[in-house]
Amino acid sequence: MNATRTDLLELTPEALIALANAGFVKRAQKDVAEGNLPVLEELADATIRATYADGHCAVLGPNSTLRDASCTCPASGLCRHRVTLVLAYQAQAKALSPTQPANEAAGDAGPWSPSHFAATVAETVPASTLAQAARLAAAQPVVKLIAWQEAAAVPSARLPMCNVRFFSRSSLTHARCDCKEGSGCAHIVLAVWAFAQAELKSPDFAEASVTLAGRQEGGPAPVARLFGTQAAATLLERAQALALQVWLDGSSQPMLALEARFEEVLGLAKQLEWCWIGESLHGMKDLMLAQHARSSRFDPKLLLSALADLHARLAAAVLADGQAAAGQLPEVPASQLLGIGVKGEVALDHLRLLSLGAQLWADDEAEGALLVLADPDTLAVTVIERSWPKPKAGEPGIAIKSRRIAGQSVERLAASQVVTGGARRRANGALEIAAGARQTNVLPLSPRAWDDLMAPLRQSSAEGLRDYLLDAVPDFARPQQAIEHMHVVPVAQVGEWEWNAARQTLSAWIEVGQGLHGPGQRLLLRKRHNPAAPHAVDALASALSGQFGAPLAVSGTVTLEAGLVAIDPFAVLTEQRAVVPDVESTAARELPPAALLHEAPPLVHLAGQVHALLGRWMRQGLRHQAAGALKEAADLAAAMERNGLAASAGLLREAVALMQAPDKQPLPGKLATLYLLLAEIARSA
Repeated sequence: MNATRTDLLELTPEALIALANAGFVKRAQKDVAEGNLPVLEELADATIRATYADGHCAVLGPNSTLRDASCTCPASGLCRHRVTLVLAYQAQAKALSPTQPANEAAGDAGPWSPSHFAATVAETVPASTLAQAARLAAAQPVVKLIAWQEAAAVPSARLPMCNVRFFSRSSLTHARCDCKEGSGCAHIVLAVWAFAQAELKSPDFAEASVTLAGRQEGGPAPVARLFGTQAAATLLERAQALALQVWLDGSSQPMLALEARFEEVLGLAKQLEWCWIGESLHGMKDLMLAQHARSSRFDPKLLLSALADLHARLAAAVLADGQAAAGQLPEVPASQLLGIGVKGEVALDHLRLLSLGAQLWADDEAEGALLVLADPDTLAVTVIERSWPKPKAGEPGIAIKSRRIAGQSVERLAASQVVTGGARRRANGALEIAAGARQTNVLPLSPRAWDDLMAPLRQSSAEGLRDYLLDAVPDFARPQQAIEHMHVVPVAQVGEWEWNAARQTLSAWIEVGQGLHGPGQRLLLRKRHNPAAPHAVDALASALSGQFGAPLAVSGTVTLEAGLVAIDPFAVLTEQRAVVPDVESTAARELPPAALLHEAPPLVHLAGQVHALLGRWMRQGLRHQAAGALKEAADLAAAMERNGLAASAGLLREAVALMQAPDKQPLPGKLATLYLLLAEIARSA
């Protein structure tokens, strides 16, 4: 047999896992290692026929995916025979040319790009798929591209609703999309076009974001002004009026007073198909509803951030739109800032998801859970969120962790890996899983389950995570996601830890990495008491103290404080099992008292004081501020000026002056800029 199917030689075990599943690949690898190889026959048209000792026969034709292969075994879908065919073909090719390096046998000559498929895509892809791709491209979606790299040799593209990976440099057939079609879909064509478009501007890029310009032969279409319509101008005006009313009358005002304004701006965002603006507005509204319901989810800083991000996103989009219309290249396109071309939800193909933990919440009327999961193939982070009405007085209650999602308890899902073929994903990463038992399997997380995750989701050092956060674009320039800044870090050692009763917070120093690397390689872990999860702090303390074996890794949302990485833990993987604090039922234990584990630097403390002042103004309303609040603002402005923060001091003074002026229209913009400026100072001071 002469190995002419170069595309099969290029498929690594990781690629086969993505194209099939881990179970079939491991079984096939075991058969090949034990010498249980089928008899292979390569036909003249490059079809591969494999005959097995059990009498079954698998056939893989040219330009066919593993899912298109046929097999005589009873399996209705994929089977180990089809996977073994590929591994056996590779083993036989290696046996025929034992001195030839594997990469040469596969035609691997180093860096490559999917852009070379652009020249032949019209000949290899059905016309109906090309037409669908052209319609999708006409919406000018933003595609994030990751080029071939020696450490990660699979080029990939992240579209607004799905992810595409290219596992073969010689055949587009083996490109994999995580949409329901899996392969041969319009999204793969879009990814090819995006790579080709990106390389016209920067042939040697490592990562790039591309706004697809549509498929016309004469090159990119002239850029039309996104803010040149009456609807866009009205949205800007109404969003400004909404923010001003929140600031003037306070977020504590009855929601009925804001309902009409919210609905009007949401309707305009839907009309313009500005997805991220709609998501921002929904996020603001949900936070205000949580405040009124006295929910454990509400934090004034979150609402401050949402108000500031909405203003900054619209302002940045206006600037980028003007730059593009003038023939300049904006750093982040306006379409990406606004979420144009991002629509609805998409049905996903076969998925393997690893839980990163959960957080529970409760308020006066309802309770719920937020589950976070990661796809180890695409590194996409998704969430499942559910809420349930609280039982009325006298009615038997159900613990939140015992509530069921997709047929499984929250407690089990929070510490499991999920294999499903019945999932749908929204643009913001929210996931829905069908409850059918035949479509979904749930298995416990192994202590090494997160080892499959790679950067940027899993970071091997605190220094690397800090640099990644510092280099990231601001939140208002990123796609709106149901959860932000979720990461996993390996734990080398747990250092000092304490319980601060006044702040109701457990804190601990964590050495990150495979060994101790000094102070620069540690992060600060912090877990606040959550009334909806009364045992969470004790469970986390038990995990940190080694009750379940040494901690191996921790997942959570991360922030920067003067260059120090702080993590709010969702789960801890230990030598024995996954510990998800919010769903544990650990007995109360004695906690070490506070010993001033960490004190924020003066600039961070000062920024926090101003943020606290803004939070009170936002909740109470600027109309209702007495002379004492204005004097506090003047004192803080003077303190900022003494500490070299002249721009921030000026913004605060301008805001105070506007509070007493007849025209208060500029107030939301001034306060948003002040909040974001101080947040950046606190991150990197």
